Amino acid sequence: MSDRVNAGRKRWHLPALLALAALVLAGCGATGSGYTFAWYVLSPWDPRGQTNLYFLMVGFWATVSISTLAMLISLSIGLAVALMGISVRRPLFYLSRVYVEFFRSIPLLVMILWVYYGLPILTGVQFGVFMTGLICLAISDSAFTSEIWRAGLQSVKKGQGEAARSLGLSPWHTMRLVVLPQVVRAVLPALGNQYVYVLKMSSLVSVIGFQELTRRANELTLTEFRPLEIYSFLVLEYLVLILLVSWGVRRMERRMGQGVHGRE
Repeated sequence: MSDRVNAGRKRWHLPALLALAALVLAGCGATGSGYTFAWYVLSPWDPRGQTNLYFLMVGFWATVSISTLAMLISLSIGLAVALMGISVRRPLFYLSRVYVEFFRSIPLLVMILWVYYGLPILTGVQFGVFMTGLICLAISDSAFTSEIWRAGLQSVKKGQGEAARSLGLSPWHTMRLVVLPQVVRAVLPALGNQYVYVLKMSSLVSVIGFQELTRRANELTLTEFRPLEIYSFLVLEYLVLILLVSWGVRRMERRMGQGVHGRE
């Protein structure tokens, strides 16, 4: 077990080392071409750099909050659509297919622009920047999570549900106590990937003014005129954020796996 853990840690270190190496190589190449770096604009030892770093880091909370809320809503909607997708009732089945194919086909950026600028013209309903991004991220991602849920639900053998009902469990308790725990274990890696996807796609909400990581980097670039340094730091921000999320998902996988082995 310790060998596997150490190997996993080495794998997590590799992306960070590659990113740092890429930045160093880019810096060497830029220096050779006559570019002079101005890292003082992001230096924690410089008052100006401290102000800029604080401005950029505030975007972390905005990115994480809108992404996490969107993912939670997406999971709920996706599960409901997936249950309709495995229903024996044909109207529910066809409704789920229409939902998935329709929202999966619309680019997220197009949806954000349409909801923010087009919906008020048609309906008179105007959502704020945060709510627009949240709705679009959740609905767009739910079309993908529903397929993940559906695959997980179909992977559970029907005999387990029949055995639970034979013991007197209601359909609700059968789903909650027997089926869903197995489904969550099966689809957790895929759902973790979807959360990473939502975190990255949340940068598109910056086009309507949402103050997340990318928007703040754009605004700081307009005042400091140092795009290479600022966007390099933005890359590292996303790298750290995604690595933390991936680490958390891996940890959950190990804990759930240990629980299964412990019962066996």
